[in-house]
Amino acid sequence: MPTAIKSETVLLVEGKDHRNFFEAFREHLMISQIQIEDFGGVNELSDFLSGLVKSRNFPRVRRLGIVRDAENSAHSAFQSVCSALDKANLARPNTVGAVVPGDPAVSVLVLPEDGSGMLETVLARSFAGTTEDACIERFLECFDPGRVILRPEKSRTTAYLATTRN
Repeated sequence: MPTAIKSETVLLVEGKDHRNFFEAFREHLMISQIQIEDFGGVNELSDFLSGLVKSRNFPRVRRLGIVRDAENSAHSAFQSVCSALDKANLARPNTVGAVVPGDPAVSVLVLPEDGSGMLETVLARSFAGTTEDACIERFLECFDPGRVILRPEKSRTTAYLATTRN
């Protein structure tokens, strides 16, 4: 269930990692007027949105953004978000990143927008091929040689963030 609405701009994100990332990004950009809410996992968005639109202060919201991972398919993830928007009687964009005017205006971001993956996939791409990336590769191999890493982008990004200064 969402916390009390305190802003005209609300960004709904998938999970605590997304919330932490977008809160840090908001602070880096020195933007204070965006309220960031964690809607939980992908299967929880519809119920979260239903509760949000019924909340007392929802009429205050002028802009609503939703960010979720592509998981196995960016297209399927986008359709899932649109279905949740439909169930909550909110405007739905035709494409990822488009803003649908309305009350509130609505936009959806799927990460990555092309194919499959998650927020960490996008972040791992940002340092791919760097010296740091090579060090992380050696670290992961040294840590457990021959181990199959189930979510390599998450491991790579976590290692990068843990060893990088702000």
